[in-house]
Amino acid sequence: MYGEPALGPDFKALPYANPDAPKGGRIVTGEVGSFDSLNPHIRKGRVPWQLRFIAYESLMGRSYDEPFALYGLLAESIETGPNREWVEFTLRPEARFSDGSPVTVEDVLWSYETLGTIGHPRYHGLWDKVETAEQTGDRSVRFTFNVEDRELALIIGMRPIMKKAQWEGKDFADSGLDEVPIGTAPYVIGDFEAGRFVSMKRNPDYWGNDLPFRRGTNNLDEVRYEFYADENAMFEAFKAGVMNSNRETSAAKWEGQYDFPAMNDGKMVKSEIPHQRPTGIVGYVMNTRNPLFADWRVRSALIHAFNFEFINATLNGGELPRITSYFSNSVLGMSQGPAEGRVKDLLEPFADELLPGALEGYAPPASDGKEANRGNIRKALALLEEAGWSVGSDGVLRNAEGKDFSFKVLLKQGDTARQQTIDIYLEALKRIGIFAEVETVDNAQYNERTQDYSFDMTYYRRGMSLSPGNEQYLYWGADGVSKPGTRNWMGVNSPAAEAMINAMLNAPDQTDFIAATRALDRILTSGRYVIPIWYDPVSRIAHDAGLKYPEHLPIYGDWLGFQPDVWWFEE
Repeated sequence: MYGEPALGPDFKALPYANPDAPKGGRIVTGEVGSFDSLNPHIRKGRVPWQLRFIAYESLMGRSYDEPFALYGLLAESIETGPNREWVEFTLRPEARFSDGSPVTVEDVLWSYETLGTIGHPRYHGLWDKVETAEQTGDRSVRFTFNVEDRELALIIGMRPIMKKAQWEGKDFADSGLDEVPIGTAPYVIGDFEAGRFVSMKRNPDYWGNDLPFRRGTNNLDEVRYEFYADENAMFEAFKAGVMNSNRETSAAKWEGQYDFPAMNDGKMVKSEIPHQRPTGIVGYVMNTRNPLFADWRVRSALIHAFNFEFINATLNGGELPRITSYFSNSVLGMSQGPAEGRVKDLLEPFADELLPGALEGYAPPASDGKEANRGNIRKALALLEEAGWSVGSDGVLRNAEGKDFSFKVLLKQGDTARQQTIDIYLEALKRIGIFAEVETVDNAQYNERTQDYSFDMTYYRRGMSLSPGNEQYLYWGADGVSKPGTRNWMGVNSPAAEAMINAMLNAPDQTDFIAATRALDRILTSGRYVIPIWYDPVSRIAHDAGLKYPEHLPIYGDWLGFQPDVWWFEE
């Protein structure tokens, strides 16, 4: 995106991969939930999320040791116009699907058009910005854009490539378990049982084994995903040896519940993987499509009523830091206090639209750590009164029309950790006259309702990278207010936010890019759409002692693909 990639044309392997890693062994991990489809590129159905990353390849591949840099994968070369108004890729002649057939330009063009029109909505925004897609040679394809956006030349190379012939005469958008996808990746689906497990087998005839980009990666012969009804069942399966790797999200559980025989005799070990990526936003999102949450003062009151310090101490021993903004823990995060310099310049034209805190500075409310949380409860009540809500003699919060302030928190069945947090929170809400309820549904209903935004409040997690770009429109763009299937669960509808995304995409240099991202961070954080909870500066993975990973860790740490991509097994 800016300057030159860190790796030259003669690089031997990615810096965080071990090119001498042995091949063999297996990794078995667990997931809570179920699945009824093997196609991760459509909106319908439940799919093991890993398939999107492990079963498909794209024209370009990411190095997780540097933001905003891509390297050739299916494509052997890339050319761009002088202003990146077009980009042209040339396919590697050796690129093959897992059935041995060559990857063709026809497959590429079909994949992009199919994903961009009837695929998952996450793919539509990019396709809308493509003016033309055309074959320019036996192995070359050119995309010309209809907007000025420097990042498009990169992200257009990151779409999964599928085999056109596999889907002829079939309904791609309605595919389930009857069609095992044919991809180009090192792993293929070896076996599966609906809702129970998926086994990915390393393809010994994988076309890209000798690529520098692939050396030291995809070392395990089998990657298996087991599915469980709830977190407790999954953890017991790990302790019993059914799984040989488990990613732990609870710091308290990590310290207090990993004392079992396999861990004590050294068959299992605990690894902590640090990272330098932004926190993203994790917490409980309020759906502003519901008039109840349309007023920022109401949302602020609900954030004040969430006693982070007490809940963190109760569930995590107080060890985990709080998320303070969407890009905190990174150079892209907003600074404390009033906006200054270029950030202020970007925000000031939207001063009339911005909520309090965007220009002046904003931080989540802190409590004294006591359960009563009296100071913040008083502030919450004052904010609610400003917004037209007051507590009656019977202790119930109502508006002027006598309507009770009531809502439901949507959770997945078996989501123990979220249930514990919400139980404490709902007890605290009673102090301000709000008697909310928890509604638990199975995975299928949960996915459908969150995609259609049919909820009041629910658990929300959005990871952020060090190279944010066009995906931010999918997260916070106004289209997502009514268009189903986007990541804009809260219903952000802010011209200022979209202007900051545009400024990010067209920043002439890194300095302007950082300023635009910090400005966007201020808009989102002061929007008070999410009750933020905690983040881990490290990932905690308990695993078989024979599973290894390189000493050199990427700046993204344990990010998508780190496990199993660069892990290996040795006795």
